[in-house]
Amino acid sequence: MFLEEGKDFIKVFNKDTFNPKHILECGQVFCFEKKEEKYIVYPENQYAEIFEFNDYYLIKTENPEYFVNWFDLKTDYDYIKKELLKFPILAMAIKFGYGIRILNQNIFETLISFIISANNNISRIKLILNNLRKKLGVKNKYGFYSFPSYYDLKSCDVAFFREIGAGYRSEYLVKILRQFDLDYLKKLEELDTVKLREILLGFCGIGPKVADCVLLFGFHRGDVFPVDTWIHKMYNKYYDRLDDRKKIRDNLVKQFGQLSGYAQQYLFYFERSSK
Repeated sequence: MFLEEGKDFIKVFNKDTFNPKHILECGQVFCFEKKEEKYIVYPENQYAEIFEFNDYYLIKTENPEYFVNWFDLKTDYDYIKKELLKFPILAMAIKFGYGIRILNQNIFETLISFIISANNNISRIKLILNNLRKKLGVKNKYGFYSFPSYYDLKSCDVAFFREIGAGYRSEYLVKILRQFDLDYLKKLEELDTVKLREILLGFCGIGPKVADCVLLFGFHRGDVFPVDTWIHKMYNKYYDRLDDRKKIRDNLVKQFGQLSGYAQQYLFYFERSSK
């Protein structure tokens, strides 16, 4: 990817493999806002603004190195799309979501965010997570709050999570924060995907879809294919009539291999956006 980095900016010239709308609105992340002519992102304790110009996107940030990694700007998405276009089913989806990139997100933030996402909609997920940030995070000079630390969250009770709107997930959050610590999460990165999924499914409040989302968006595992309502409908429309979501996932991973996660994002974004 053709980039220009400065001490407080990144210019991204490959607009055919980088589009902030596609990246931020394809269901993989919740810490963003659309403000008139720009997108704002605020993962962990970071902050950036993205503007579009004729020939490039400008990412304004005090930490360019962080966002080069977060936006996965060193990965060759031209190659990924070329490989996936060998499968006819992806032709329209890739044309539609050509600028998608899978973010390199913090594992802990991703884990908590996707537990809250279960049986929820995007606007409400963002509301709950922003309530969480405002209660426990640190406000930056731009008016946005950092994601709380593991230790701050671990000290919270069920009443706190209910107060911020987490509902029935509140009990799950209290329990799961006692099932691991940050060192344990770090060690999980060494495991293969099958074993890692098994451990995630043992955490309170994590089912198959959430586990696969955490694997893809937190651990950056390409050999997973989260199956939600949209992917389920897509499979029944283009493949076979099948209601077993585990079998759907396994069949799609068998087809797309290590690029399954990328295929999932193109197909999910296309199916949901063109409903």
